Amino acid sequence: MEIALVVLAVLAAAGIGVATWQHFKSRVDGTRLQNASQQATKITNDAEDEKRKIMLAAQEEVLRQRTESEREIQVQRQEVTQMEHRYIQREEQFDRRTESLEKQQLGLADKEQELETARGEVDALKAKQLQTLEELAGLTVKDARQLVLKQGEDDAQLELGRRYLELEREHKERADANARSIVTLAINRLATDVVSEVTTSVVSLPNDEMKGRLIGREGRNIRTLESLTGVDVIIDDTPEVVTVSCFDPVRREVAKLALEKLVSDGRIQPARIEETVIKAQEEIEQTIWKAGEEATFEVGVSGLDPELIRHLGRLKYRYSYGENVLKHSMEVALLSGMLAAEAGADVQVAKLGGLLHDIGKALTHEVSGPHAEIGAELAKKHGIHYNSYVGILEHHSDEHETIESFLIAAADAISASRPGARKESLELYVKRLQDLEAVATGFDGVERAFAIQAGREVRVMVKPEDLDDVQASSLARNIARKVAEDLVFPGQIKVTVIRETRNVEYAR
Repeated sequence: MEIALVVLAVLAAAGIGVATWQHFKSRVDGTRLQNASQQATKITNDAEDEKRKIMLAAQEEVLRQRTESEREIQVQRQEVTQMEHRYIQREEQFDRRTESLEKQQLGLADKEQELETARGEVDALKAKQLQTLEELAGLTVKDARQLVLKQGEDDAQLELGRRYLELEREHKERADANARSIVTLAINRLATDVVSEVTTSVVSLPNDEMKGRLIGREGRNIRTLESLTGVDVIIDDTPEVVTVSCFDPVRREVAKLALEKLVSDGRIQPARIEETVIKAQEEIEQTIWKAGEEATFEVGVSGLDPELIRHLGRLKYRYSYGENVLKHSMEVALLSGMLAAEAGADVQVAKLGGLLHDIGKALTHEVSGPHAEIGAELAKKHGIHYNSYVGILEHHSDEHETIESFLIAAADAISASRPGARKESLELYVKRLQDLEAVATGFDGVERAFAIQAGREVRVMVKPEDLDDVQASSLARNIARKVAEDLVFPGQIKVTVIRETRNVEYAR
């Protein structure tokens, strides 16, 4: 490119010289033409000198660039040579590795064949040994597997029982202490007398002649009284006594009051009997309402629907196991409130649920079903708090949705289990104890069983050589489950399993 510039410069100088010469030729005369010729010659010489300088500089630049290009080409050639050398080395390494892998693959194939052969021999030997073991043990593989699984299950059950026993021992002392403190405090704060009466009512007469007047001509008086009150009037040889019997305690009380009024008045005839029965019914209704109001006031519950108060008052004439249900309900309400206060639960909800927990018994002769469900539905119908409703529904259940429900059930059990709260005949009492002991002695390893504390606890003596401590703990749970399934009993029964080992030696 620089050579082209030199050529262009030369051509430009020549053109300038020609133009200058023509200019002077046409414009000046001979002298000036000569001067111009001399000047053109000088310019031409200067141009030639400049041309030579430019050509020399261009040649030097070309030579320099050629030298640098050759140097760069030499460096690149060296780098390519080095890369080619490294590539050749890598290719040689790859070839060596490929050859080594091929050798290893051949060796692995040989070893795999050897392993297959050895595996076949091992399988054959295993089958032979398994057959020999089956012949020696007298068990097939399936039977042995079942035996191992059974042993594993037994071991797991034993381990679970041991763990359960450890957890029970770990938490029992603290739980027992807290429960004992709460229950004892609640019981000590309550001292309610529970009235025990018979389910039949007895009316005293001034003399035996009154029996004939009560019967009336052809029995019309007694038939009128029985039809109006719905009771059975029993007039027997017992001197100066008439017995009133009825399934409904309210009807029985109405009949008893009417009889007392008739005997006191002395005028006994159907019209007078009807009038007296109506007055007695009104008085009993007032008594029922008053009893319901007094019960709510005594336990500190307010805002109940009048219908619930009336049903609550009807429990005054209802007895369960010889225990007055209204007194029992009041006792449970007070106990529930005390337990709730100690446990940090809602006291009013617990009191309300405890007071109404047996209200279904006021309707059990009118509506079929368990009294807990009947009472819960009745309470729900009249807008009782949900937690109190749950307490009524679950007071005989083993599972409880709320803490108040659990406390109501506990208070019910405490009240029912109090000595003297309930009456039982001697025959039923003895039979219940015998049934309880029979259930306990029906388990393997049990030596003797004793029902104590009026059937509230059964103590089981086991053979120490047949059962260990873990199995004794499991036995207690199994006996309790069997008692709950087979026997009917109020409250709860405690099952205590005793495993005693005695070692005796004599010093001689």
